[in-house]
Amino acid sequence: MSASNRQLAIVASALIGAAVSGVVYAAGGDLGQATKQATNWTAIAMFGVFVLFTLWVTKWAAAKTKSAADFYTAGGGITGFQNGLAIAGDFMSAASFLGISAAVFLNGYDGLIYAIGFLVGWPVITFLMAERLRNLGRFTFADVAAYRFAQKPIRIFAASGTLVVVAFYLIAQMVGAGQLIKLLFGLEYWIAVVLVGTLMMIYVLFGGMTATTWVQIIKAVMLLGGASFMALAVLAQFSFSPEKLFAKAVEVHANKDAIMGPGTFIKDPISAISFGMALMFGTAGLPHILMRFFTVPNAKEARKSVLWATTWIGYFYVLTFIIGFGAIVLVGTNPEFKDAAGKLLGGNNMAAVHLAKAVGGDVFLGFISAVAFATILAVVAGLTLSGASAVSHDIYATVIKKGKATGADELRVSKMTTIALGIVAVVLGIVFEKQNIAFMVSLAFAIAASANFPVLFMSVLWKDCTTRGATVGGFLGLFTAVGLTVVSKSVWVDVFGKAEPLFPYASPALFSMIVGFVGIWLFSITDKGPRARIDRDGFEAQTVRSETGIGAEGASGH
Repeated sequence: MSASNRQLAIVASALIGAAVSGVVYAAGGDLGQATKQATNWTAIAMFGVFVLFTLWVTKWAAAKTKSAADFYTAGGGITGFQNGLAIAGDFMSAASFLGISAAVFLNGYDGLIYAIGFLVGWPVITFLMAERLRNLGRFTFADVAAYRFAQKPIRIFAASGTLVVVAFYLIAQMVGAGQLIKLLFGLEYWIAVVLVGTLMMIYVLFGGMTATTWVQIIKAVMLLGGASFMALAVLAQFSFSPEKLFAKAVEVHANKDAIMGPGTFIKDPISAISFGMALMFGTAGLPHILMRFFTVPNAKEARKSVLWATTWIGYFYVLTFIIGFGAIVLVGTNPEFKDAAGKLLGGNNMAAVHLAKAVGGDVFLGFISAVAFATILAVVAGLTLSGASAVSHDIYATVIKKGKATGADELRVSKMTTIALGIVAVVLGIVFEKQNIAFMVSLAFAIAASANFPVLFMSVLWKDCTTRGATVGGFLGLFTAVGLTVVSKSVWVDVFGKAEPLFPYASPALFSMIVGFVGIWLFSITDKGPRARIDRDGFEAQTVRSETGIGAEGASGH
């Protein structure tokens, strides 16, 4: 057995031992808390099978992960179909599965605003970015943004934007994992958070992008299979007629006049536009999604990746719509799933999970519970890998070592960062247990839309964009998105307890995106320094490579 495999076996044994002792501890503890349920042994068994299988995949991937390219991008050896499934697995988070179906359960048709916002971001990636990303980049989206610019300032910005997005996304996933497992498995909150953090570190540390990709593919197949069964089981009760399902939902829903029409979820047009922009353009600026385009061998496979990802994600969102309406009829009217006050057990986010029991009994409930946990694991692994690559490739190798770092050094820094990010994620997950985490996800999307996306878009498509413009404009977009979110209702009122928000809208994206784009434009056109001439002169060479791919193989930019 190799040293790497021995390490993996030791860590895996420790992890499984900790999980088993945690289960025994939880089973004997106080089960009287509002959201904690009796231990679900079926769910734990199914999750155990998933963990053991993915650990075996990680062991297999570890043998293939020799270089920095293997660690970051699986050596560019993932096919378009595989990458499309992995992107779908990375993107279909627990928030998508549980959150969208819960929004439909609560608001009916209006709950689809998330699904539509997430989905319409994909054509932007397909037609504007996928091919250019693959041809210009190597490991991170900063490779693309910095292709013709001065490396140091633009990579510091790109790494900052990546780490802020990853941090907020990670906190939301870890808190979500803790609350979900507390309800579904009957484990203590902190045990669930530690379990997710430990597993995520194993996948990324030992298997890199290869292991992460296959964990995401396995999870995507499980999630799509489970959601398909649930949707078909719901429709089967209404002779496979969506019209009959909707008619019954309108009949039994408390707000029957509103669930088949839009307008109750977001109150004013500005919030609707801003929220939609955050979801749509944020998708095109998420570092862990952009990173996936470097795992395929060429631009053709990158385009194929987006086609498959869009297909699977679009299909999944149609399923969540049916699941949400199915929950209105089969869960909302069943007292088994409600507490003494008539509220849904575990809150509205558990609508899809309760529906799993309604249509498939305890065994299917266990399967869906395990899938929900697997979903969080896959997303967290992708986020951690993008954060680690930003530190090791953008900051350490390019800024600190000025491009002279060896692959082994870069790999070592990346693994150290992975451990640090894992520990930080666990600590923050425990600290933020009681906080409102909805704003963290919306902030992650708003920052990606206001900072990462404008810089990527303008650097690739606008000849006069300069290093100064991209860096200053990007930071302005980032700070504006964070600042406006802090003074919005989700933080200013819900977290800080103030009476009124200083910023009245649901999302800052409409304003912070404008600040980002205007900042890039203004600081570029007023840039007359010698570096600006180099930046503009490099546009033609960048365009040729982004459109044709000539020189892309094995290259890393200037």
